[in-house]
Amino acid sequence: MKEMSESQLHRAHSAPRADGFTLLELMVVLLILVFLTSIAAPRVTHYLRRAKVDAAKVQVDALASAVDSFHLDMGRFPSNDEGLEALVERPADGAKWDGPYVKKRDSLSDPWGHPYRYRFPGTHGEYDVFTWGSDNKEGGDDDAQDIGNW
Repeated sequence: MKEMSESQLHRAHSAPRADGFTLLELMVVLLILVFLTSIAAPRVTHYLRRAKVDAAKVQVDALASAVDSFHLDMGRFPSNDEGLEALVERPADGAKWDGPYVKKRDSLSDPWGHPYRYRFPGTHGEYDVFTWGSDNKEGGDDDAQDIGNW
């Protein structure tokens, strides 16, 4: 029989080492991740809100241009009853209508999912194209601000 050295004998009798992480190590890593998320999440949310406001401004300008094109072709602005739908579908008296002036019906909704509003005659100009923002109520700040073609 072969004799074992003292170090081999010690290794053979010691408890096997478990591979992996201890519960304490996992808890520390999770705590660090939660801390980093709590710092980053408000900044990301701020940028997302800002992006929706910027998108609404661009969309309002595009809709105002479409209303101007409708006016050039038809010789009139859409009525309040027709609204912005007249940019997508030919009105009843639309012999000169050369639309659609807006490619997608989805473009008639703001980034928060509310339909853009149209008013003729406008209170800020010949006509108003606007959204009341995220809260869908007149007035407000930040992403709840009113955004229009004025």
